[in-house]
Amino acid sequence: METNHHKVIIIGSGPAGLTAALYTARANMSPFVLEGMQPGGQLTITTDVENYPGFEHGIQGPELMDIMRKQAIRVGADCQFKEATEVDFSKRPFTIKSYDEVFTADTVIIATGASAKLLGIPSEGNYMGHGVSACATCDGFFFKNQKVLIVGGGDTAMEEANYLSHHASEVVLIHRREAFRSSKIMSERTEKNPKISMMLNKVVKEVLGTEEGGRKQMTAVLLEDTVTKEVSEVKADGLFIAIGHQPNTKLFKGVLDMDEVGYLKVTPGSTYTNIPGVFAAGDVADKTYRQAVTAAGSGCMAAIDAERWLEAQE
Repeated sequence: METNHHKVIIIGSGPAGLTAALYTARANMSPFVLEGMQPGGQLTITTDVENYPGFEHGIQGPELMDIMRKQAIRVGADCQFKEATEVDFSKRPFTIKSYDEVFTADTVIIATGASAKLLGIPSEGNYMGHGVSACATCDGFFFKNQKVLIVGGGDTAMEEANYLSHHASEVVLIHRREAFRSSKIMSERTEKNPKISMMLNKVVKEVLGTEEGGRKQMTAVLLEDTVTKEVSEVKADGLFIAIGHQPNTKLFKGVLDMDEVGYLKVTPGSTYTNIPGVFAAGDVADKTYRQAVTAAGSGCMAAIDAERWLEAQE
């Protein structure tokens, strides 16, 4: 037990977790990072990242995360491919289990991120990053003057459709029902946009594409009409999935305060959760921006909050 005690444990290894690791390591806090089942987070399924400052010509998502990880390790972070399976924040030091291993910590930073909800068809995964995307703000730029499809019926889908219309020549919004769940103002704005058309009562059954010369590229989707069951093929250069995000917070249910969707609640302007000494950074507590750069920024905030909180305790 003694050897497994740390000043700070960081759960998660996306931009938020690794930035928190970088800052806490430089503050001589010897952070221990439980990297989880998807080290690097959502950026590892993103191909080109052109909106992260400091990379003039853009960078591949996995490469960016690899650089961040190496940087954190170089200054003293201990990053290990382990998954947090159970937590006990009822007393200090806090306890975190990874299957049969037990770790204790004076302070904890949660950076477990969120996962984009996907359609659940194998072909979407096959073309993810090759025409299929779950983030319009991240990837819309790559579809200049092209035809894109977007799936969803809530405010997120409307926002992303309008955003995509600044880049794409044509945006087709696909929704499985007759009516949208989005707010009236968002629906009206989308309907008035001359670049956006709607296909209602339709679901995506399959993503089609080519794999010539080892290069994958989505070219069309098969849509099924939910009323007539008729199947049709729609050609397009891109498919954006905007059916919501699910924060990875199952582990903290009943332990930390969260909203109805599962995003962790933090004190505004900080990363403090309802339990003193436990902090939350990145997409796990951010349902508004969900960008790599904002996640990194809040990872920095969490590290500084944790350091100052520990100093106050001592």
